[in-house]
Amino acid sequence: MRHKFTKTSSIFGYRKFRKTWQLLQKLAFGLCLIFVIWMICITITLVFASSKPVDGFFVLGGSIRREIYVAHKLTQYPQTPTLISHGSPDPCIWMIFQREAAKLQNVWLENCASSTFENFYYGIPILRRWGVHKVTLITSPSHLPRAKWMAQILLGAHGIWVETDIVEEFGIPGNRESRLKTGLDLTRSFFWAILSQIIQPQCSQVTKLADVDIQAWQSRGFKCEHQGNVER
Repeated sequence: MRHKFTKTSSIFGYRKFRKTWQLLQKLAFGLCLIFVIWMICITITLVFASSKPVDGFFVLGGSIRREIYVAHKLTQYPQTPTLISHGSPDPCIWMIFQREAAKLQNVWLENCASSTFENFYYGIPILRRWGVHKVTLITSPSHLPRAKWMAQILLGAHGIWVETDIVEEFGIPGNRESRLKTGLDLTRSFFWAILSQIIQPQCSQVTKLADVDIQAWQSRGFKCEHQGNVER
C-alpha cells in the first residue's frame, strides 16, 4: 500500500514539474518574441532618426572646455535644445555663454548626476520629454570609448541616434578610464536600457541657464576652472 502511494505521488510530482516546465518555456518564448519585436522597432526608429538633423546637444560634465565648445555651437544653432549634465558651476557656464554671445533660452543644467552612468540615468527622461530623435554627445577623448558605447546602448534603446563631438583637453583629465570601469558601466547600461523603458528617474536640480541668478552667486562666491578664462 505504501509502495503504491509513493508511486502515485511520484507520477503526480512529475506531471506537476512537466506543467511548470512547459509554462516556463512558453513564458521564455513570449519574452524572447517581445524582445525581438522591440529590437526590430528600435532598429527601424534609429534608421529613420539617423537621417534627420540633430535636434539636441547633450554635454557630459567633466571639463569646462566642453561647455565653451557647446556655447560656440549654439551661436550657429541657437534653437537646438541643450542639456549640460553636471558640468561646471552654474555661474561659470552662464558667464561663458555671455562671453560667447550665445543664447541662454534653450540650455538646461542638470546637477543630480555624479557619474557617467548617472549622466544618462537622469538625462534620458529629459531628452525624451523634449522629443529628441538625434543627439550630439559632447565629451572629451579621455572619456571615450566608454561614454560613446553607453550612449549608443542607453539612448539607442529609446530610439535616439547618437553622434559625438570630441573636445580636446589640456593638462591632466579629471577622469581615469580602465577596462574594469568600462565593463561595469556597460553591463549595467544593458540592464538599464530595459528598465528605463518603464522607470523614469526625475532630477530635482534642473535649472534653465537663463534663470541662473548671477548676482546671488556673486554675493556668496564661486570658483571656475582656470581653462575657462572667466572672471567673477
